[in-house]
Amino acid sequence: MQNILVVIDMQNDFISGSLGTKEAEAIVERVAQRAGSFPGPVFFTRDTHTEHYPDTAEGQKLPVVHCVRGTWGWELHPALEELRVRKNAVTFDKITFGSKELALYLGEKMKEFGGISSITLCGLCTDICVISNALLLKAFFPEIPILVDSACCAGVTPESHSNALKAMEMCQIDIV
Repeated sequence: MQNILVVIDMQNDFISGSLGTKEAEAIVERVAQRAGSFPGPVFFTRDTHTEHYPDTAEGQKLPVVHCVRGTWGWELHPALEELRVRKNAVTFDKITFGSKELALYLGEKMKEFGGISSITLCGLCTDICVISNALLLKAFFPEIPILVDSACCAGVTPESHSNALKAMEMCQIDIV
C-alpha cells in the first residue's frame, strides 16, 4: 500500500507572477521540504493555458493571463522543479481546475502500488485547484483517505483559504 503526495500548481505565476501572493511565497520552502522528504510517490500538476486563454470560459471570469505553456509563469518554482526532476515524478498538465487524468492514472496504478493508503494534497490555490482536486479524488476514491496539508497550501486570500479548508472538511477530506 502506498501513501501518495500530490503537489498542486506550485507555478511561478501563482507564487510571484501575475496571480502571486505573499501567502503563496511563504509556503514554497514548506512544500519543497514536504515533497522532498515524502516516503511515497509524489505527483505534480501544472495549470496549463494557451495564448487563447482570454477567449476561454475561465478567461472570461478570471481575466488575468497566467500559466501559458512554455512561459516562465507556467514553470514550477525552481525548488519544486528540481524535486520533480530528481524524483522523476509524473506530472499532469491540466486545462481545468481538477485533473481527471490524475485520478484515472492513480486508478490504473492501484494494483501496481498494492493499493493506496492515502492521498495527500498540498499547493496552490487552496480555494480553486486544491479543493477541486481533493473533491475529484474523493469522488473517484471514496474509501481512500484524502488529506490536505493546510500548512503547505495558500489561497487567493487568507479568508478564501480558510473557507476552502472548512468546505473540504465538510466533505470528509482530512485537514492536517
